[in-house]
Amino acid sequence: MEPRALLDALHVAERLKDATRHCYTSGGRRESVAEHSWRIALMAYFVKDEFPEADMDKVIRMCLIHDLGECFTGDIPVFRKTQADEDTEERLLYAWVDTLPEPYRAEMRALYEEMAERKTLEAKIYKAMDSLEAVIQHNESDLETWEDHEYDLNLTYACDKVEFSPYLTALRQAIREDTEAKIEEAKNE
Repeated sequence: MEPRALLDALHVAERLKDATRHCYTSGGRRESVAEHSWRIALMAYFVKDEFPEADMDKVIRMCLIHDLGECFTGDIPVFRKTQADEDTEERLLYAWVDTLPEPYRAEMRALYEEMAERKTLEAKIYKAMDSLEAVIQHNESDLETWEDHEYDLNLTYACDKVEFSPYLTALRQAIREDTEAKIEEAKNE
C-alpha cells in the first residue's frame, strides 16, 4: 500500500482507540473497540492448535477488521443494536472500504461477506471469539458495571456460536463457571 493511503486508512482505524464499548476493564474504565479487537485476535492466535484444519491467519484478519464499521457509528451493544443500526454501519463501512486500494478493497469485502454469512469454519471461529471475548470481559469487570439483564446474558451469551466446536463449547462452559463464581462471590460479600 502506498504510504499516503496507508496513513489515511490508519487514521480512520485510530478512531477505534477512542470508541468505547459497553464493557468495562478490570481497572474500571470503559474498554475501547480497538482493545476488544486486539484481544479476539490474540484469542484466535492462542487457539490455533485446536483448529488445524482452519486458516487461522484468515481468522486473525477477520478479528482485526470485524469492528471497523464502528469507526463511523461507534459501538452499539448487541442487545440494543437494531437492523437499521446494522444497515447504517455496513453502508458506511463499505463506502470506506471502496476507497481502499486493491488488493485490500477486494480482500476486505470478501472477508466481510464471509463473516456475515458465517458458513465457513474460519467465520464461525471468528464469531465465537468475538462473542466469547465480550463475556470474558464482563467477568473481568466489576459487577457494579453490569446491567440487570446481563446476569442472565453472561450465563447464556455465545452458547449458540460455539456449538460447532467441542473445544469452544468447553471454553464457554469454563467462562460460565467464572460467571457463576463471580455472582456467587458477590452474594456472599
